[in-house]
Amino acid sequence: RERPDAARTVRERESKTTIPPPATMTPVARQEVLGLYRRIFRIAKKWQSASGQMEDTIKEKQYIINEAKTLFQKNKDLTDPELIKQCIEECKARVEIGLHYHIPYPRPIHLPPLGLAPQRGRAFRNQEKLRKLSKPAYLRSYDEVS
Repeated sequence: RERPDAARTVRERESKTTIPPPATMTPVARQEVLGLYRRIFRIAKKWQSASGQMEDTIKEKQYIINEAKTLFQKNKDLTDPELIKQCIEECKARVEIGLHYHIPYPRPIHLPPLGLAPQRGRAFRNQEKLRKLSKPAYLRSYDEVS
């Protein structure tokens, strides 16, 4: 006959070897994300186009709303605190750049496509790595979505 405490220790050992559930977003991060989301919609509501044209203003407002919905929806399942922090920083950077330049679209970066290395080999891989590292924080998710 098996002792009850022996069965308990087997269960305890089994529970220790199982993979823990993924970490969830901290309440502070959640509050910050929701605050950014609300801030973006407030900005979109008050947005005025740099050209002053009503049709441009409407297009830009719609772009801001669609971009926010798309990116927040895409990132809603993130659980890694570092990735969440990167997304928050990207969002803040895009908001500040948009407000400063009065342009809702991300500022483009100008890198000549494959202008420095042949199409294969170590130099090509190095150039691709440098290209990824040189991408500004406010453009990290832009290519993936649009």
